[in-house]
Amino acid sequence: MAVTAKRWWVISAVLLMGVCGVGFAGMVWQPSPTASVVTSRDFSFVAPSEVGLSAERLKRLDDGLQAMVDDGKLAGVVTLLARHGKIAFVDVAGVQDIESQRPMSRDSIFRIYSMTKPIVGVAMMMLYEEGKWRLNDPVSQFIPEFAALRVYEGDNPDGSMKLVDSNRSMTMRELMTHTAGLSYSLDLRHPVNRLFQDLPVRDPMKPLRVMIDRLSTLPLLAQPGTRFIYSSAVDVQGYLVELLSGQPLGEFLDERIFVPLGMTDTAFFVLPSERDRHALRHTTNDDGKLVINSRGEPFSETPPGPSGGGGLFGTADDYLRFTQMLLNGGEFQGTRLLAPRTVQMMRTNHMSAEATAQMHQTRPGMGFGMDFMVYMDPAAAGEPHMPGAYYWLGIDGTWFWIDPELDLAFVGMIQHQGAAQREVHGLSRNWVYQAIVH
Repeated sequence: MAVTAKRWWVISAVLLMGVCGVGFAGMVWQPSPTASVVTSRDFSFVAPSEVGLSAERLKRLDDGLQAMVDDGKLAGVVTLLARHGKIAFVDVAGVQDIESQRPMSRDSIFRIYSMTKPIVGVAMMMLYEEGKWRLNDPVSQFIPEFAALRVYEGDNPDGSMKLVDSNRSMTMRELMTHTAGLSYSLDLRHPVNRLFQDLPVRDPMKPLRVMIDRLSTLPLLAQPGTRFIYSSAVDVQGYLVELLSGQPLGEFLDERIFVPLGMTDTAFFVLPSERDRHALRHTTNDDGKLVINSRGEPFSETPPGPSGGGGLFGTADDYLRFTQMLLNGGEFQGTRLLAPRTVQMMRTNHMSAEATAQMHQTRPGMGFGMDFMVYMDPAAAGEPHMPGAYYWLGIDGTWFWIDPELDLAFVGMIQHQGAAQREVHGLSRNWVYQAIVH
């Protein structure tokens, strides 16, 4: 084991041995032949065998993550796995940043970027349950400036944009599924996205209303409902949370989601007193060596225009609580945020047949629900998930998935740009599913 690695799951397991009487060897839980069926979903730490997982096979996950750190592919990683309402695996390895060698810890704080989106999606669905909006409502009912947006259809001979009228207003369903046609700042090869970046549409130091005013000056990238285009739709949802609830976005999330779920380390900022827990982003240089590629210091308080699409910081444990709430059908430890049917709606493909077919050209077997990617046909997608599993990730490498049929949730946290990000995401799925034996 590298000297920089911390194995909090091992420490927890050792402490638990005396209580459970479960043997422990080789730094992993050994299966118990008398393990009983779990009936309570109290989110306690248990031996993997108690929830149908092989401790011996989970060692592949543990060893594989450690190897990526030891090989210099990742600076550090935190992963958690829950099944049947119990935490069965926690692994911490590496460092928060390679220069100071601050060790990674279970409570390290990560910028989760687009894993903010599912949280804002839950906020939107809480307002949906209150009757504040419906799926087929036009977005222009709430944002009149979106009523007459034009659509980009290529360039004119003089190099100017060729714009046509939109066939209709985008709907709330399309806003929740990235099929509204809105632009973003990820693919700057597109001229509309370059305008989005240059304005800039998003400025965290300006109120979200400014974002809406700027976005309404840009054309759409496609006719509403026709294509999946990953977009600024969830930033718009963040504005709608404020509009429909009458509360600032950060205040709503804290009061209605974070406090009820016990997500004590999740916010749009990191307090200066907690900066020693903040993991920095890394990448590899031309020599293949890890180097810090920091995005700068985090906010010390919620900014005036927090990004509903990517502004949150948090810990692996906090996010596992959020995923477990969804896995429980909208409830966590006696607190209900959503009805089971609402969660089921969120993890159902809501794209049009046209947009779904277009997605399947590049992402076979996949659909998109309300701020989640959904596995409609895992075999076509080439993944071990069960049908109906859903997931999302953050641009700096954080990732999670929820598999309702197997009653399982996984959360992984890294801060890394580059090929190792895709590698660890894919391998983690192999290593987790091969450990499910019951």
